[in-house]
Amino acid sequence: MAVHRVEERLKRVTAALNAAGVPCAVVGGNAVAAWVGSVDPGATRATRNVDLLVRRLDADRVTTVLESIGFVRENLRDIVLFLDPAEPSRKSSVHLVWAADRIRPSYTVMSPDITEAQAVSEGFTVVSLPALVRMKLTSFRDIDRVHVADMLSVGLISPAVRASLPAELLARLDEIIRSGEDERN
Repeated sequence: MAVHRVEERLKRVTAALNAAGVPCAVVGGNAVAAWVGSVDPGATRATRNVDLLVRRLDADRVTTVLESIGFVRENLRDIVLFLDPAEPSRKSSVHLVWAADRIRPSYTVMSPDITEAQAVSEGFTVVSLPALVRMKLTSFRDIDRVHVADMLSVGLISPAVRASLPAELLARLDEIIRSGEDERN
């Protein structure tokens, strides 16, 4: 039931933004699920929130569109999120991620540009696989490492994706690979 609500929220929000001509791409756990599910639908993980990559200059347009379908904007420090009136919890909200920007001051790799996106069969746009891997390796929280391991487990991280990574992120990918090998041994 919860997975269905998140998927419905994701589709409702992206459809409204697309109809208004506001470029966006799904990132985060839902993007990982879309990519992993394209290879092995049974290997996907559920996530409670929706993360959307948008251009900062479109923030007012995003707000207008999402408020028009009932969402309520909330600003938390550096995070902009929208609460769904059907489930008004921050944990199940829509989070904005600024495209081509530094998500956290300590990050050395910028977030992807909105042009690094592509349509998927579910009817919404997700960030490209190389861009998603860069984002996950840049954040490198526990959930990000799990998401990278999920993508590795279904063979999504090809030599071409590896070759697209800066040295710092390639080292993090190799750390995840070694960790997985250690657990199997």
